[in-house]
Amino acid sequence: MTVTGAGTTDVPRSALADTVLERLTAVYAGAADPARAAAMRAYMKDVAPFLGLPTPERRALSRTVLAGTPRPAEADCTAVALRCWALPEREYHYFAVDYLRRHAGRCSSAFLPVAHRLITTTSWWDTVDLLAAHVVGALVEADPRLTATMDDWIADDDLWVARTALLHQLRYKDRTDTERLFAYCLRQSGHPDFFIRKAIGWCLREYAKTDPAAVRAFLARERGRFAPLTVREALKNIGAMG
Repeated sequence: MTVTGAGTTDVPRSALADTVLERLTAVYAGAADPARAAAMRAYMKDVAPFLGLPTPERRALSRTVLAGTPRPAEADCTAVALRCWALPEREYHYFAVDYLRRHAGRCSSAFLPVAHRLITTTSWWDTVDLLAAHVVGALVEADPRLTATMDDWIADDDLWVARTALLHQLRYKDRTDTERLFAYCLRQSGHPDFFIRKAIGWCLREYAKTDPAAVRAFLARERGRFAPLTVREALKNIGAMG
């Protein structure tokens, strides 16, 4: 089952999203700190403008925004996420990511094209990685037919889509499809970009917490295909190989 490009990423009507966005824009804008925003924008390589809300403060404001709101349906999740992503300031994107992390279980496999749109719009590690591990990963685990889509994503020319495929099993632990994980790492082993090389090392390092022997054996066979950065990252918690 491949769903890339399937379905729709139009913004559905949602009374809940109307309420959330009205509150959100008022509360976040009211707490904006332009001086801090400039520093945050610079730190995040100018990927987007910021309001200047540190994470603890932002999440406290989010709790205020969401107080008394009902659990969302999938259409509500879609509407909240896409409407937040249409706003320029990065904190709105962070709100959407947090909202989807909390409610990923409310979404079906039909939500994957929406996740793809978020991953490929204003792309940077700060949103992509959380969407990969907490949203895409949850969708694939709930519907294993979506592994066919991950098999497409790992070969995608968009490095953030490929990074998502690498990281989607990050939280699976002993439920990891080891064969697929290692195949994805090999598929992108020659990638020139730092973010792919780092992601390969990260997903191997994370899986090494579950099965260090498997990761050691894999790298003993294949380490010559990986960048030194990748190998160092993969072995960070289990020690250098002899």
